[in-house]
Amino acid sequence: MIDIGILSVSLYISFQIFADILSIKITTLPFLHLAIDGGTVIYPFTFTLRDFVHKTWGKERSRQVVITAGILNLLMAVLFWLIGKMPADPTWNLQGAYESILMPFWRITIASMIAEVFSELIDTEVFDRVYRRFGDIKAVLFSNGIALVIDSFIFSFIAFAGVLPLITVLSITLSNIIVKMAVTLISLPTIKLVPRRDEYFKG
Repeated sequence: MIDIGILSVSLYISFQIFADILSIKITTLPFLHLAIDGGTVIYPFTFTLRDFVHKTWGKERSRQVVITAGILNLLMAVLFWLIGKMPADPTWNLQGAYESILMPFWRITIASMIAEVFSELIDTEVFDRVYRRFGDIKAVLFSNGIALVIDSFIFSFIAFAGVLPLITVLSITLSNIIVKMAVTLISLPTIKLVPRRDEYFKG
């Protein structure tokens, strides 16, 4: 039998890491023609996955998962940097490509860490309060709705302000909000797949 809690934690941390790497590329949102970082293709699912963890294991463990994901993202950036500083084998001709793509990863990682930890800890608090009073659907909708706006502004401006034109940064912020809200609405019913653990919601 699949353990929903373990699966949710695994997917949450994986999607966080995947999103950081994918955010290196700036693409264009189809139809709306807004600039968007590639990580936003997968990152919005982390909000609902965090809610899965919260409903299964409670607020304290949900907080631990958020902070752990942030630490692992930082560790990934450190490893990219360390490996990049190691001398390349003479027969390997992609050192320049590695350095140009992965070595500037620090700013995106720091932006992602700050945005992720700050917004998802807020998500945790809002989800817990709303869930206790109004149930899981409204809890996901309210908590994700607040957190994704905060996350989008923090990440976009820390990661790209001063590097990209302001209009592009605002475009990335807006497209982030649109995509994250769309994913929240699409994934909203899936919270019903997670059984409630009443021992985590007493008091």
